[in-house]
Amino acid sequence: MRIVTADQIEALGITPATAIEWVREALLMKDRCQLPPKMSVHPRGNDFITSMPCLLPEEFSRFGCKVVSRIRGAEPALKSDMMLFDTATGELLAIVNTDWITTMRTGAVATLAIQTLRNSQARIYSFVGLGATGRCTLECLLAQEHREGMTIRLKRYKNHAERVVENLSGRYPDVTFEIMDSMEELVRDADVVVSCITDADGLLVEDASLFKPGVLVVPVHTRGFQNCDTVFDKVFADDEGHVRGFRYFSQFRRFGEIGDVLAGKIPGRESDEERILSYNIGLGLHDVLYATKLLPLIGD
Repeated sequence: MRIVTADQIEALGITPATAIEWVREALLMKDRCQLPPKMSVHPRGNDFITSMPCLLPEEFSRFGCKVVSRIRGAEPALKSDMMLFDTATGELLAIVNTDWITTMRTGAVATLAIQTLRNSQARIYSFVGLGATGRCTLECLLAQEHREGMTIRLKRYKNHAERVVENLSGRYPDVTFEIMDSMEELVRDADVVVSCITDADGLLVEDASLFKPGVLVVPVHTRGFQNCDTVFDKVFADDEGHVRGFRYFSQFRRFGEIGDVLAGKIPGRESDEERILSYNIGLGLHDVLYATKLLPLIGD
């Protein structure tokens, strides 16, 4: 049995393009996996410890279970580890630190959702929450595409937005960066709104009419946008079982899984006027497939 650290994985230099391709592969094989909904316990308040099991299709011979926690005040707030098994023998192959995997696959899934569901004229991309996941989503998005006329808006919090602009503006001189002081300024006229905050009490934007026709909202950690659930034209998620318990699930106007969009089974965006929510809850499937692909690359 091996112990795999986040540093060993990060040293492999996996590119955003590869990370996005792996999450696409995972979503397309989802119907051949055994993927029970994740189960969470709550030590206090909004803190959580969540188990995420997944059995990959038979040709992989892999089962994994990730345990992820979010504890207020911890640094980082999100932590995770996985047990990875060989299903042909039952052998525990590795205990894998999945902090890097969790961040990278979450950013990759969010980027894939943006590329799949945004309107065809998307120009203004707004981000709130610039921790590891928010920065990774930005890195994935900009590594895949950056062009003149593209605007990245960032919600001010401490000095996070300024640090992100300092890091990225020199690498992407064709992109305009703006720092906004309020959520209303952030979302007004935005084509894509990405939230990577891990904790929210109540709604982030009280007036859902501020979201313009054609907007795509991607609440990576699901919080703060419940007032959009019943008024947006479509809601997508990476797994129905993980959102069926949402308060307003039965009132979604139209619902589908993003994997079915990628496979061509159902339509995604059908007009540039549709307002769309994409709840990318995060699947153990992504984590287990990442770990399965990474383990042979690390060596003994």
